[in-house]
Amino acid sequence: MPVIQPISREQHDVAAELRQIALTMFAEHGYAGTSLQQIADAAGYSKSSVLYHFRSKEALLEEALAPAVGMLGDFLDTTVPRAKSDEHRAAFVEEFVDLLLTYRLAAHIIINQGQTLIDIPTMAEARSYIDRIGESFMTGLPTTTQRIRLGVALAGAAYVLVASRPSAPEIDNIDEVREALIEVVGELVTGL
Repeated sequence: MPVIQPISREQHDVAAELRQIALTMFAEHGYAGTSLQQIADAAGYSKSSVLYHFRSKEALLEEALAPAVGMLGDFLDTTVPRAKSDEHRAAFVEEFVDLLLTYRLAAHIIINQGQTLIDIPTMAEARSYIDRIGESFMTGLPTTTQRIRLGVALAGAAYVLVASRPSAPEIDNIDEVREALIEVVGELVTGL
């Protein structure tokens, strides 16, 4: 009697897929402008499937933002000391640009929708990290010019990536954008 082999199907992480689709839709259409049904439709699942993985739209947003917010917290711990150090400045700039590029959709949501979503714990945490980074400039750099240079460099790089629609074509060549951001941010923080 022949042995029947189970059908091999590619396994994928449905929750991860839903988080990515939700991030894209929240960035493109806003949190308030995106429903769980729209996310389900875009993913090719039923709304009940989405609710199986996430108890609510807010829970989905929280889990979708969590990796970016965690990395922002890690980055915060070393921001000003590395930015001030000639020895570590280039690595700091690259890490910052890579953080923005890796979590561009989350940054888009945090920066553009943060004030209206402040009641969501992960968003409140992200906004507190951003506030702490700002405060660290004020106390960690000795001159107003240095504080402004670093603030313009970091905020400017973030703005470039979140000011346009998340699917904007200028982000198509990510390597070129990364190189340009590293060059420009690097030039701005050289005077620290």
